[in-house]
Amino acid sequence: MEAPDFKEFAKAMTDYIAEYLENIRDRQVVPSVKPGYPRPLVPEQAPQQPEPWTAVMADIERVVMSGVTHWHSPRFHAYFPTANSYPAIVADMLSGAIACIGFTWIASPACTELEVVMLDWLGQMLGLPEEFLARSGGEAGGVIQGTASEATLVALLGAKSRMMQRVKEQHPEWSDTDILSKLVGYCNKQAHSSVERAGLLGGVRLKSLQPDGQRRLRGDTLRDAIDEDIRNGLIPFYVVATLGTTSSCTFDALDEIGDVCLSHGIWLHVDAAYAGSAFICPEYRYLMKGVEKADSFNFNPHKWMLVNFDCSAMWLKQPRWIVDAFNVDPLYLKHDQQGLAPDYRHWQIPLGRRFRALKLWFVLRLYGVENLQKHIRKQIALAHLFEKLCTSDDRFELFEEVTMGLVCFKLKGSNEINEELLRRINGRGKIHLVPSKIDDVYFLRLAICSRFSEESDIHIPWEEIKSSADEVLKSQKK
Repeated sequence: MEAPDFKEFAKAMTDYIAEYLENIRDRQVVPSVKPGYPRPLVPEQAPQQPEPWTAVMADIERVVMSGVTHWHSPRFHAYFPTANSYPAIVADMLSGAIACIGFTWIASPACTELEVVMLDWLGQMLGLPEEFLARSGGEAGGVIQGTASEATLVALLGAKSRMMQRVKEQHPEWSDTDILSKLVGYCNKQAHSSVERAGLLGGVRLKSLQPDGQRRLRGDTLRDAIDEDIRNGLIPFYVVATLGTTSSCTFDALDEIGDVCLSHGIWLHVDAAYAGSAFICPEYRYLMKGVEKADSFNFNPHKWMLVNFDCSAMWLKQPRWIVDAFNVDPLYLKHDQQGLAPDYRHWQIPLGRRFRALKLWFVLRLYGVENLQKHIRKQIALAHLFEKLCTSDDRFELFEEVTMGLVCFKLKGSNEINEELLRRINGRGKIHLVPSKIDDVYFLRLAICSRFSEESDIHIPWEEIKSSADEVLKSQKK
C-alpha cells in the first residue's frame, strides 16, 4: 500500500470510527458469539495475493464487530472505565507512523523528552509534591508504564533492591538467598490481585492484611504485622497502599500507613489506578493525604482521563533503585548523552517502548485541565444519581459509600438472590454489570464508564435492574 491508497483507507476508517462512536448506544453491549466464532467467517489460510482495502473494510462489521464488547457504550457498567477520546486516537495514529522504539534517549529524543515534561504536567495537575517531579532538579521523575500491574512490580523490584543493599551492609555474611527468604511485603486484603502477582514474580512473600469495617487498611494494623514479623526474624521491605480498591473503591489510610513506613524505612507504593484521575479535582485530594510519605505513586490516565490504553503514569522519588535493579548496559545501547536524560528502558520491565507521551500531550492540550475536571465531576455526579435511585427503592441497599464513579449495591437478602439478579440483568442483554464479594457478601457494581453517558443513560440501567428484581422476587414467592 502506497500513500494514495493509505489516504483513502485512513479517511474511510476515520469516518467509520466516528460513526461507530457516535452511534454506539444502538449496539448490543455484549456479543452473543461463542468461542471460535471467527473460524467459519474467514478463510483457512492467509491470501497469497493482496486484497483491496475496501474488502477489509467490508468485513469489519461481519468479523470484528460481531464479537466486540462495547466498552464505550453508555450501557456498559462493568469493571472500571477504559478511556477513549478522539485526540488520543489521533495521537496513536502519529505514534504508529513515527514507529520509534524509545528505549534510550538517542533512539528518539522527542520520545523521552516529551514524556519527562508530560509527567511533570500531569503530576502538577494531581497536586503531587515537588519531590516526585523531574522539574524539582533532583533525580525524581515520572515514567509511562503499560499498566498499574507493571508499576506495582517495578516498585517492588526497586524496594527489594534497596533493602537487599541495606541488609548486606549490615550483614555482609548473608547470601542473597538468605535475605530473599526473609523479605516480606504488605497490602490491604482488598488490594488488586496484581499486587499478589507482583510478589510471585518478584520471588518474595506478600501478606494481605485485614482492613477495618470501612475496607481501609489502617496504620495500626500494618504496624502490628510489621512488629510481629520483625520479632520472627523477617525483613519488612514493601507496602502497597490502595487509593480506590477494585471491588468497592475504598481508600486506605495513606497518612497513617506512610508514618509506619517512614519509621521502619520501608518502601511505600501508592496504587491509585482508577481513582487517581479524580485528584485533578482539588476537592478529592483529601483522599491522598500523606502522599508525600510515599516512595512511588501510580495511576492510569487510560482508565478515566480520556487517554486511550495503554498509559499508566508512575512517579519515583529515587528511580536509581529501579535503574540499578534493571541495569543491563550493552555497548550497542550506549550513547554520548547518558546521564543527562533518563533512559527509560531502565525504569521498566520491557526494553522497547512506544511514543505514548503523544497521547498525553494531545489530550491535555485539546481538552485542557478544566474540561478534564468537568468530565470527572460529571461522571461522579452520574454515580450519585444512580445512588439516589437505589436508595429510593427500599428493596435495595448500598454496600459501600459512593465516592467516585462506582456504585456498589444489592437486593436486601441472600447472596443467591443477588446472583440470580445479576444473571437476569446480563441475560436481558441491554446493560452489562459485574459482581464482587467481600467478607462473603455478594454485591453488584455499577461503574460509570462511557464518556458519552448522560443522565438519561442512568435511568435505563435502573429500569433494567428494577425489572429484573421484580422477576427475581416474584420467582422467590412461588
